[in-house]
Amino acid sequence: MRNKNGLTPDGRARRGFLGTAALATAAGLVGAQRSVAAASETPASCPSVPTPMRDVAGKVAFITGGDSGIGLGIARAFTDAGMKVVITYRTRSHLDEAMKLLQGAADRVHAISLDVTDRAGMEKAAAETLEVFGKVHVLVNNAGVGVIGGLSHATYEDWDWAMSVNAGGVFNGVRCFLPRIQAQNEGGQIVSVSSLAGLLGHAPAGVYTASKFAVVGMMEALRAELADTNVGVTVFCPGIVNTNIGSSARNRPGGQAAAPKVDPGFKLDPAMMAQMQKAMSESHGVSPAMDPLDAGQRVLRAVRNNDLYVLTTPEFAPEFAARGEAIVASVPTDVPVSQAREMMGRMILGKTTYAAERDRQRCERARSRRA
Repeated sequence: MRNKNGLTPDGRARRGFLGTAALATAAGLVGAQRSVAAASETPASCPSVPTPMRDVAGKVAFITGGDSGIGLGIARAFTDAGMKVVITYRTRSHLDEAMKLLQGAADRVHAISLDVTDRAGMEKAAAETLEVFGKVHVLVNNAGVGVIGGLSHATYEDWDWAMSVNAGGVFNGVRCFLPRIQAQNEGGQIVSVSSLAGLLGHAPAGVYTASKFAVVGMMEALRAELADTNVGVTVFCPGIVNTNIGSSARNRPGGQAAAPKVDPGFKLDPAMMAQMQKAMSESHGVSPAMDPLDAGQRVLRAVRNNDLYVLTTPEFAPEFAARGEAIVASVPTDVPVSQAREMMGRMILGKTTYAAERDRQRCERARSRRA
């Protein structure tokens, strides 16, 4: 029987439960806020996580796509901090330019030609890293490609290429390097480069968005899986950075011309291009893109702190919040949840690290403001 609001007894019970839960959550948030305030007064009380790579000097990192863009920025930041790095490349001219920038640490840099979709090649690269430097502590899955266009216009070839590189390449790196890092028992860090498009759905880049959401999901799951070990996990979700991703079709199966051949209509909207050009002309010579070295230094800091997320776009804070709020607002109020069902669901979900990371970051931020 339904009441005047159209709810069944189960629905009323569910709504009552959610109301009680909401009050409890609100009380918990108040408590959390008080804890953060207290932590800012007593910095040592901030929540903490293991930081196996706090001291990176002398450690070895393997960086896919380390010959340009974000990968090169990370390689520069790592070598500046005294690390040894292996960088992979696909384009010889990019590698030549990279080695000029890394010449001050030439004895601590080794380059390997690698297609991250080649699993046998990834295994060989892992073995070569150990042969050259003896160990490996940090894996940076950076190599990625850009596929621009709405999902409704994408082809099978677009999907297969983007997913094989952006998502498959990350898995291949984890599969080959994580066991080696664990076997050393010296600690380590897995870093994967996703994108702002890994947190917010980008209508003009549906396939790319899907591949980058996959990277975030993999790293969140791996972070929870390795939470009680000496291997940390980080996902980098940058906005616009000065990279060569716009010309990544040069490495597409079939070559540079493959994209227009398989999908002649797969182009940026002229109106969008005009808006972008207008924004560039009004920027007064200041590029909207982040410098790759700045990006690399942020990743280095995250490795030392074992941060889960690294972001570069504070201007999108409202969209991050709205996405989370849209999910919470969509939680049904008329679905009864039995104890057995909840227990099974939580068993499948396993341990999550979201709340711990949220509380730690809030506390650290509050402490920084007080300093």
